[in-house]
Amino acid sequence: MYLEERMRQMAHVRMIRFTDAYQEDMSAYSDELGLNRCDADVSAKVPRVQVMTPRRSRQGREEETHENPSSLPLTPPPSLNPTDNSCNTHATKTTQIHPLTNSATPLYPTHPEPTTSSLSSPSHEKTQQLINTSPGIPRLSVPPYQWWSEALHGVSNAGPGVRFNATVPGATSFPAVILTAASFNASLWYEMGRVVSTEARAMYNVGLAGLTYWSPNVNVFRDPRWGRGQETPGEDPMVVAEYAVRYVRGLQEVEGDDEKLKVSSCCKHYTAYDVDNWKGVDRFHFDAKVTLQDLEDTYQPPFKSCVEEGHVSSVMCSYNRVNGIPTCADPNLLKGIVRDQWNLDGYIVSDCDSVEVYYDSIHYTATPEDAVALALKAGLNMNCGDYLGKYTENAVKSNKVEESIVDQALIYNYIVLMRLGFFDGDPTTLPFGQLGPSDVCTDDHQALAVEAAKQGIVLLDNNGALPLSTNTTKNVAIIGPNANATQVMISNYAGVPCRYTSPLQGLQKYVEAVTYEPGCANVGCVDESQIEAAIKAAAVADEVVVVVGLDQSVEREELDRVNLTLPGFQEKLVMEVANATNGSVILVIMSAGPIDVSFAKNNSKIGAILWVGYPGQGGGDAIAQIIFGDYNPGGRSPFTWYPQEFADQVAMTDMNMRPNTTTNFPGRTYRFYTGKFIYEFGRGLSYSTFSKFITSAPSTILIKSNSTTQIIKDIDISTINCQNLNFQVVIGVKNAGPMDGTHVVLVFWKPASSDGVVVGVPNLQLVGFERVAVKRRKTKTVAVELDVCKDLSVVDGGGKRKVVTGQHTLLVGSSSERQVRHHFYIRLVQSGDQGGSFPM
Repeated sequence: MYLEERMRQMAHVRMIRFTDAYQEDMSAYSDELGLNRCDADVSAKVPRVQVMTPRRSRQGREEETHENPSSLPLTPPPSLNPTDNSCNTHATKTTQIHPLTNSATPLYPTHPEPTTSSLSSPSHEKTQQLINTSPGIPRLSVPPYQWWSEALHGVSNAGPGVRFNATVPGATSFPAVILTAASFNASLWYEMGRVVSTEARAMYNVGLAGLTYWSPNVNVFRDPRWGRGQETPGEDPMVVAEYAVRYVRGLQEVEGDDEKLKVSSCCKHYTAYDVDNWKGVDRFHFDAKVTLQDLEDTYQPPFKSCVEEGHVSSVMCSYNRVNGIPTCADPNLLKGIVRDQWNLDGYIVSDCDSVEVYYDSIHYTATPEDAVALALKAGLNMNCGDYLGKYTENAVKSNKVEESIVDQALIYNYIVLMRLGFFDGDPTTLPFGQLGPSDVCTDDHQALAVEAAKQGIVLLDNNGALPLSTNTTKNVAIIGPNANATQVMISNYAGVPCRYTSPLQGLQKYVEAVTYEPGCANVGCVDESQIEAAIKAAAVADEVVVVVGLDQSVEREELDRVNLTLPGFQEKLVMEVANATNGSVILVIMSAGPIDVSFAKNNSKIGAILWVGYPGQGGGDAIAQIIFGDYNPGGRSPFTWYPQEFADQVAMTDMNMRPNTTTNFPGRTYRFYTGKFIYEFGRGLSYSTFSKFITSAPSTILIKSNSTTQIIKDIDISTINCQNLNFQVVIGVKNAGPMDGTHVVLVFWKPASSDGVVVGVPNLQLVGFERVAVKRRKTKTVAVELDVCKDLSVVDGGGKRKVVTGQHTLLVGSSSERQVRHHFYIRLVQSGDQGGSFPM
C-alpha cells in the first residue's frame, strides 16, 4: 500500500504504535518515491500553504539567504472528489484567486514525467523533508512546509513561519512568561494558549503563518542570572510543569476531538539547559554535569508533565551536553525516555543547528554523516537547520543509519501535520476556517493581555504609599530608563504587537499633569548627566514613580548576567530622586530576573516596590491600574530574590541544586537554598488583608506496598498502587480588607524526616496552588488536589522516587505570610488494612 494511503489511514485509527507488518509496508516507500503521481494514481490531499524560507536563523549563527516572502508562491489544494481528473492532460485546469496576491493559481499543479536521469534518489527526496524548511515533493503533490514558528507569549515572527503585513499587521503580545507565571492562575495560562492558537489559525488561513509552534520554554529558572529566565515560568518545577500543561493544551486542544490539533506545540529545551553565555562559557560547548537526583526532581518533571498530561505533539532537544552526551544524540533521553517511557505522540526536533554544533563546535563525531546518523538513531525526527538535509543521504548510503529510521522519522512528522488538517484541502473550508484577520488583535484578546499583566505584577513592599488616589494626586513625576518603555515590555521571542501602552501613557490616563524624565539614556545608564533633571522633577511632584530595571541588552538569549545589581548609575538615580522628593517614591522594577534591591528595601523614602516583569503590549495600563488602586495586586514572585553575594559565591555552571557544606555551596531555589535572600519565592502583597484556615485534610495516609521488606522507611513508588492515593485539602480564605481582591493560596509540603534513608530532600516543596477571588468581608473555600506518589515523593541519590513514612507537614502560605500548618502521617499499611487517606 502506498505511503500516502497508509498515512491517511493512520490519521483515522491513530496507529501511533506501529506493528511489524506496517513497518514492512513502509519499507516500500523508497520505491514509491520513484513513481510519477499520475502514473501511480497516487491520491494526496494538499493544502494551500505558503512556501517560506528562513528570514532569520538562531542568534549567533549565519543568516540564511531568502526570497522576499511576499513573492513566494502558494500551493493550492486539489479536490478530494473521487472524480478528480487532475491527471488527465486533456482536462481544463481550474484556477483560484488567492486572497493575498489576487493572482490566479492553477488548482492542480502539474508535474514533469520522470525519466531515469531526472528521478531523484529516494533517500534524497525523503531526507529533504527532515529539515524545518521542507521543500516538499512536487511530483507527489507533497507541498513545501515551514515547520519553524514561535508562539512563546503571542504569535511571533521570531521564526520564519510567520510574517506580518498590511493584512495582519500585528498580533496580541502577552507579558513575558515569567510575569504570567507570577499570576499562579492555571486557567489564565490555558486561556492565553487558546487565544494565541486562535490568532495563529487566523493568520494561517490567509497564508501568513504555519501550524507548528516551537513553544513553550519549560526549562526551570535555576539560576537568577540566566538570560532566558524571562521565557520560563520560574524556579519551581511543579509550577513550570503546570504552566506547560495548561498552555500546551490551550494551544492544541480541539473541542470534542482528542485526535486533532488546533496548532502543534513544542516543549523545549530538553534537558538541563539554562546556561547561554556566562563568562565565556556558551551553550554550544557547555556540558551540564547533573546528578540523577537533580535530573529526576528538578530538570525532567516539566517535560514529563508536558508529554504525559499536556499531550504535547513535539519536544525540542537542546544544544548542551548532559553528562558528556549531546542531548540531541542521546538515545536514552530521546528514544528511551521521551518516546518509550513518556509515550510522546508527535515528533522530536533539534534546537536550531544543534546537530551541526556537536560536530563542528565540540567535535563529538568524526564526520557530519556520523553526527546525523547518531541523532536519527537516538530518536531525532526533525532538524531545525539543514544538516540532516545535507548529510543523511550519504549516511544512509554508507550504512551509518538505516533508511527505515528515516521513514519512521517522516511518519512521526507527517502524522502531526495530518492531525492539524494540513492535507485536508483549503483551510477556509475546514474547522477554524472561519477565522481571519478580524480575529487577530480583538478587543477581548488585548484586554486579556492587560489582565495577564495585572494578575502577574507583584507588590513586593508597601508601607502604605499605595494605592495612590486621583483625588489627592494632581501631578506625578515618572522617572527612569524604563518609564516610557514600549519594545522593552514585550520581552524576547515577541512578534509585532497590536499596540503599546507605556508606563508613562498609562499614568497619563489618571493624572493630567505628568512630568517625564528618563534619568538615564538607557538601562545601561553609563552617563549620569540626566540625573539632575530627574531630581528637579521629583522635587516638585506630588508623587514620584521611578521605573528602573533591565532589557534585552542585559538579559536575553545568548547573554547571561554576571551580577544581580542594577546596571550603571540606576541605583544612584533611585537614591538621589528619593532624597529629593517631598513624599515617597514608588519603585517599579521592570526585569525578568531578580535584582538586589536591598538598597531600596531599607530606604524609608521608598514607599512601595513593584516588580512588573516584562508586562507585554498593555503593560502601562496594568501598572497604572495597580498604582491607582483600580486593580488589587495578587501576583506572587515565581523565583527567589538573591543578594549580590550569591552571584559572587556561586558559579552559574554548577548545576547542583542541593547545598554542600564542604564546598560552602548554598544550594539553589527556595527548595534547597540555605543563604540569605531579599524576597522569598511566593512573596506578594495585596491592598487587602487575607487570612486562611484549613477546613479539611487527612490525618493519616496508609500506603500499601508489594515490597517484600518487612520494615521499611522509604517506599519505592514502583511498588505502590498509586491510583487511589489522591486526597483534597480544603482551605478557607477570608478577605478582611477594604477591597475586593484575588488571593493566591500556596500549599507547601515539608517531608518527614528521612535521616539515613534519603539524603538531600527539599527544605520545602510547593505541591499545590489556587488563585481565588474573594469579595471584601467575605470568605471562600478552595480545594487543592494532591497525589501522594506525584506530589509527596522524594528522590534518592539514584534518581528513584520514594515515599517516606512518618510525620509530614503542609504549610499554607509563603514564609512572609501567617502560615497555617497541618501535620499528617504516612504509614505503611498493616495486614488487613486498606490503603487510602483518613480525615482529620
